[in-house]
Amino acid sequence: MKKILYISGSLGLGHITRDLAFAEELRKQFSDLDIYWLAAEPACSVIAQAGEKIVAESDLYINDNIKAEAVAKGSELNLLKYAFRSLREWLHNAELVKQIIKNKNFDLIIGDETYEIIVSTILGRLKLNIPFVMMYDFVGLDAMSISPVEQIGIYFWNRIWSFDYKIFKKEKNIALFIGEVEDIPDRRFGFLLPNRREYAKKYYNFIGYIIPFDAKKYIDKKSIRKKLGYGEEPLILCSIGGTSIGKELLELSGKAYTIVKEQIPNLHMILVCGPRLSAESLRVPDDIEVRQYVPALYEHFAACDLAIVQGGGTTTLELTALKRPFIYFPIEGHSEQEIVIAGRLQRYDSGIRMSYHNTNEESLAKAIITNINTSVTYKDIPVDGAEVGASLINKFI
Repeated sequence: MKKILYISGSLGLGHITRDLAFAEELRKQFSDLDIYWLAAEPACSVIAQAGEKIVAESDLYINDNIKAEAVAKGSELNLLKYAFRSLREWLHNAELVKQIIKNKNFDLIIGDETYEIIVSTILGRLKLNIPFVMMYDFVGLDAMSISPVEQIGIYFWNRIWSFDYKIFKKEKNIALFIGEVEDIPDRRFGFLLPNRREYAKKYYNFIGYIIPFDAKKYIDKKSIRKKLGYGEEPLILCSIGGTSIGKELLELSGKAYTIVKEQIPNLHMILVCGPRLSAESLRVPDDIEVRQYVPALYEHFAACDLAIVQGGGTTTLELTALKRPFIYFPIEGHSEQEIVIAGRLQRYDSGIRMSYHNTNEESLAKAIITNINTSVTYKDIPVDGAEVGASLINKFI
């Protein structure tokens, strides 16, 4: 039996959603697997609820969400600042991984955006003697201001990134890109550095997207509503994901609700705080329903008439697959959300993009009234990424 250490890194809950779907596909294709997980909260709790095995060292795995929330300013999160301030934690987590693989006999490591392994390996602080699979969904950082300090910092990080080919040119390692070639900007990492798209085409394997459900089973909105206990009233679902970043967006949605309700008296709005934002901390009208963490949130998306979300890759992908109308607010300064994900949604004619700092309750209310329960014509997305990705790593299993 092959033993796999699966590290679910990065922020929020979107990654663990796809990681569990990928693990399920691995078990379908390869029956003789024993998967152990390394992750921080809130992903760790989701893994436990799924009945998976968690290594004891997860208690020592430093939580990236805490650092991101500390760096964030309201609805803003600059990825470069987050990366710099997380470097010490990444190096700590890489040392933890080193100890785990030293003490336990794993045959393979799978890492979903485990930059601690990439950076530590490139810097020579970590040497992997077993096969390693890395999962990316964006390539390179982009400066979000004209600040010379940010420009230099971006060059530093992208220069390190452009050396990861040394890891993946070895036959025992492989990089999976969750998405399509068009998701990668067709420009250089930086001055005299490789073109990002051409680099990825050479060293990464593009597998398409991963979602944890079959969208065809959620076409009948009425039956989904009945299953979840909703009535026939217009339903708006607002969600910010797995971190506390986005509280202001939920409160703005609450203000817009008061205006919209004048035209749609029976409107039902639900605010989903996620696991890291206290529901009691929100200042919203009393007749708005506020929930904490909601398992299988995609089912509720399938039931809604409109969703208001941040620009997270998983959430917006699920809404696109479900063909539900939605308004999204990329986290400002977050180059992945503002450039990569927003570009993907534009390519698929999906969602209505808005900016938190350029939106007030009146303009959001107008957007809600315009888009609630509208028919959408999003393009179909390739969602067989789990199947394709699993088949690519069969040489390790």
